[in-house]
Amino acid sequence: MRQLPLDRRISVRENLKIRPAAVLGPMGEHLTMETLPSPDTRRWVCRRKAQVVAAINGGLLTADEACDRYGLSFEEIEIWQRGYALAGVPALRVTRIKQYRDVPSDD
Repeated sequence: MRQLPLDRRISVRENLKIRPAAVLGPMGEHLTMETLPSPDTRRWVCRRKAQVVAAINGGLLTADEACDRYGLSFEEIEIWQRGYALAGVPALRVTRIKQYRDVPSDD
C-alpha cells in the first residue's frame, strides 16, 4: 500500500472534523485519549512515542494537539513519525535514531 508523503499525512489528519473514539496502537492495543501517555510524561520510551504517533496517524489527536499536550516541538513529532514509518517501534529508540535516520526514503 502506498502512503502519502509525511507532510501530506499530517495535514490530512489535522483537517478531519470527526475523530474516532479509539485507534489501534503499535502493539495492537486500543488507544483512547485516556490511555495515551500522561500529559506530564518526561521519559519518552519507544513504546510511548509509538502510541503518540499511532494516535496522530489514526486521527485521535492532531500533531499540534500532541505538541501542546506533551510540550514537544513539531520537529520531534515529525522525526518520530518518519522513524516509525521507516522501521516501526525499534526506530524510536534513542540509541537507534542515527541508524534509522540515514535510511533513504522512497520519496
